[in-house]
Amino acid sequence: MLLKGKKALVTGSSRGIGKEIVCRFLAEGAEVWGLCSKPSAAREELEKVASENGSAFHEICADAGNAEQLSAVVKQALEESAGFDVLVNNAGITRDGLFFRMKKEDWDSVLAVNLTGVFLVSQIVAADMIKKRAGSIINMSSVVGLHGQGGQANYAASKAGLIGLTKSLAKEIGSRNVRVNAVAPGFIETDMTKAINEAARNEWLKGIPMHRAGTVTDVADVVVFLASDLSSYVTAQVIGVDGGMGA
Repeated sequence: MLLKGKKALVTGSSRGIGKEIVCRFLAEGAEVWGLCSKPSAAREELEKVASENGSAFHEICADAGNAEQLSAVVKQALEESAGFDVLVNNAGITRDGLFFRMKKEDWDSVLAVNLTGVFLVSQIVAADMIKKRAGSIINMSSVVGLHGQGGQANYAASKAGLIGLTKSLAKEIGSRNVRVNAVAPGFIETDMTKAINEAARNEWLKGIPMHRAGTVTDVADVVVFLASDLSSYVTAQVIGVDGGMGA
């Protein structure tokens, strides 16, 4: 029960890495607010996990690319929860395409969700954490944000921007005992990576020293560590969960 008594907000909570993070948080005793774009099929399952662990799960909905809607929903959740101890900025989208053919709307939509949305949510939640002089903010970056990737200029830019945001915010609010870290997953088995063709998949796996794709549990384990008091002196870090891919 590493998170017993803590309250957490997790964005992008309905599937993949976000859903697994919520499951792990609930199993570790946290009360969780999960934000997704629309009512999800995962809600009933997550509520069951919560009840089995003596906790509670609350699903809230907002378009992470709509600044006004997102801010309003997060402010309401903050008021209802009386403040969050942990914030996980996990919501993200892709609109892949070659740089010279990329439409401006595909650039704008990815940056709006993956970077501006994180700015807005963090600004609201961090202000409360500063008052309480406690909190952990975890931003979900990517190995692509560290090393780039052809066909993903918008996504890579958004994830690289998250790293800069993480380190800058950590320096601003570290004296208030609020920690800010980033996690950079590599090739993780999710619905997103299942769409990759076999040839491309094999190329990715060749570049991973551990010769396997990661799992959502591999990522969630690290997020639990950063959310817990075990990492009380860890801030401004980017932790790769990539099987050595970024070596």
